[in-house]
Amino acid sequence: MEFVRILEDARLWAVIYDGEKDNCFDALFSQWFDIGWLKSFFQNNLSDLSSFFRITDVYQAVMETIDEASQLECLMLDISPDADLDLLFRHLENSRYAEISLGKEKAKGYGIGNHPSWLRIYAIKIEPGVYLVTGGAIKLTAKMTERSHTLAELAKLEHVRNFLIDNGIFDVDSLIDYNNEQSN
Repeated sequence: MEFVRILEDARLWAVIYDGEKDNCFDALFSQWFDIGWLKSFFQNNLSDLSSFFRITDVYQAVMETIDEASQLECLMLDISPDADLDLLFRHLENSRYAEISLGKEKAKGYGIGNHPSWLRIYAIKIEPGVYLVTGGAIKLTAKMTERSHTLAELAKLEHVRNFLIDNGIFDVDSLIDYNNEQSN
């Protein structure tokens, strides 16, 4: 497992999983901009899309996803010094109110049309304002445990969190140190 900076100021990082050539942040947005992949995804998950979001037009879902992904990517990549990722990310568990070390977090868009966002970016909060993206998903159900693709994202979050703990990575300085050691 490797970690790469998405933003030069070290506020946003992403995982490169073993056997993968791209980091998960770039791979996620590539998927969300891929019309063929999106069409297949929404066709395979049409019952979830129609039951929760009341959308039955796959083309509409594809176009809304591309529009929203573009907006979300711009928000995530905002390089202005006063950009605050803490405003985008929230605790993964809606019932958690306190901060925990290496907390599991989620970011989502604002939604397009008359429905809430189904796009999710999952990350570990390294320290205030610093996040390590572990992946993301199109979430069409109330709970992540209801579908295999969102359940896989939960597993990735836990795997990366355990890796960080096992390697003594608890803040941005230790993340940078780990990266420097790996590149030597």
